Amino acid sequence: MRFLVFLVANALAVGAAVWLFEGITLPAPDDTRLAVELVVVGAIFGVVNAVVRPVVRLLSLPLIVLTLGLFWLVVNAAMLLLTSAISEAAGLDFRVDGFGTALLGSVVISLVLLVVTAVLPDPERRR
Repeated sequence: MRFLVFLVANALAVGAAVWLFEGITLPAPDDTRLAVELVVVGAIFGVVNAVVRPVVRLLSLPLIVLTLGLFWLVVNAAMLLLTSAISEAAGLDFRVDGFGTALLGSVVISLVLLVVTAVLPDPERRR
């Protein structure tokens, strides 16, 4: 159940970024295909954040401390660009045009994930 909540939250967050920014695109012929592709891109984004992000954060820890945490925004934007590259390699049309768009998109994704995970039930919290 927790994985399903995680998957839905990532799909909604990526969907919000696609909806808000012209530089983040995921063209699909119909709504069903768009929903499926959003779930797949959300899964890729989740895997990138679970595997690559901790390593990058550890390696960039001095910059994160030096900038009082602002470098985390750069790390998040890099994870979104990496998700775009992996998605394109997998045959999906998810594209992020440029670092500035990735930076703004990562802020939106972080905020939407914060709200969605607060609203959606988590079975682990009830215990």
